[in-house]
Amino acid sequence: MTGTVVLRRYSYRHEAEVARSFLDGHGIGAWVTSDDCGSVDPALGLVRGACLVVADEDAARADELLEAPPEASPGAADDVDRRADGA
Repeated sequence: MTGTVVLRRYSYRHEAEVARSFLDGHGIGAWVTSDDCGSVDPALGLVRGACLVVADEDAARADELLEAPPEASPGAADDVDRRADGA
């Protein structure tokens, strides 16, 4: 059986969701948890934050991806070049 690990804690749920989506785009399943009383009291999420959770075996790769600078992402340099050219 596979365990899980809290990879990151974020102040805001939307930050955690962006990271989850990024990992999903790289083939790593992740999910976001937040103690907000089952969405009954969303303000609790502001106080307690949100956790990004991944499987144990994906933790090292997910951490590596999240630590990489944006320019290290495939295609990132092309996007910057296009913006500089006005494309």
